[in-house]
Amino acid sequence: MVAAVAGALFALGVVAPGPAAAPSPRAAQADGPTAPDPREPRPPLLPADFQGTGRYIVRDLGIDVPFSWQGRDGNSQMTAGGPDHPIWFTNLIYENTLYTLTYKWPNIPLFPPRACSKVPGFFNRQIFNDKLKTARYVGPEILQGEKGRHVDHWRVGVVGGSTVPGEFFRFPLALGDIYVDQHDPSRWWQVLQFGLQNLFDPELDEWFTMDTFDHRPGQVTLPDRCPPPTS
Repeated sequence: MVAAVAGALFALGVVAPGPAAAPSPRAAQADGPTAPDPREPRPPLLPADFQGTGRYIVRDLGIDVPFSWQGRDGNSQMTAGGPDHPIWFTNLIYENTLYTLTYKWPNIPLFPPRACSKVPGFFNRQIFNDKLKTARYVGPEILQGEKGRHVDHWRVGVVGGSTVPGEFFRFPLALGDIYVDQHDPSRWWQVLQFGLQNLFDPELDEWFTMDTFDHRPGQVTLPDRCPPPTS
């Protein structure tokens, strides 16, 4: 689950359960002559206050469920599915702490009481946005659909092991493809996340796509079963 491309990738997981096959990408390069783009695109930014709705997709499991992402005063919460859907989880950045709680996932025995995972260490929106500043710009694209949204495509990753490429063993932990509005990089429209944060998904990759994304304060609620945040 995303929990944490917003935490893991995002401590870039932001942190979803496991394996899934990704849907066919909805993004397509804009047609027309290849003229130089004079824009200086800004990397993705997670705003302090926002609310959006869309779909969470685990293609290899045939799952396509409602998804919401909300932020308030720098805290944020993702929720996919619900009690009437085949998957149901929530991921939070809450008071400098990263959480993920999975209620339901196909073929995974989640015996009660289902634990809420508090990722060790200090993590907040500023740390997340600092990581997003290292994202690589892929290019301008159009998300095909009713809206035909013009987006900037970015890629961000996390690698474990040595910081010296080629000298010692290194291994990829997480990778995210992020599609944000060309005029407002704090407006997110689509994310593909791949990596260890998707451990419940057989193919280790999951999508979310947004139908709405507004800069109005949302509602962020830490579930009762989650331990209190760090001080």
